[in-house]
Amino acid sequence: MNVEVTPLPGIGTRQDFVARSGRRIGVITYRDGHFDLIVSKHDDPDSCVASIPLTVEESGALANLLGAPQLVALLEEQNREVAGVSTRQLPLAPNSPYDGRTLGDTALRTRTAVSVVAVVRAGTVHPSPRPDFVFRGSDLLITVGTAEGLAKAVDVLENG
Repeated sequence: MNVEVTPLPGIGTRQDFVARSGRRIGVITYRDGHFDLIVSKHDDPDSCVASIPLTVEESGALANLLGAPQLVALLEEQNREVAGVSTRQLPLAPNSPYDGRTLGDTALRTRTAVSVVAVVRAGTVHPSPRPDFVFRGSDLLITVGTAEGLAKAVDVLENG
């Protein structure tokens, strides 16, 4: 997929691509840090039919919604032939006991035999986080383990 990046002098940048439908879908990143999700008219790729302003938090949530499932699907495909191993997305709630604490503080691998293979935050994937990686509420943890271990990991992340 070809993503075009267009500088918008004094404004920021536009990054977009042409979807199979012929519409351009993209994001305008403004110099002050906010974003607009944009969609072109079907018959005129240079005219916008929709422009949706997004805060940094909203753009991160949208990126997590779109990006994390692809990562999980890839990991599931790679682990398909390994019996008893599953991949799961575990959201870290803003009120979790581990919001603002490190991966090491969870002792997740020791307590549940589950590994955190990546953390998705605001659309950015942080692969193989180290024990000193600090979690934030709304992070999405990509985990690998047994069904039993994954259930325990949910409990640990929610209740400490």
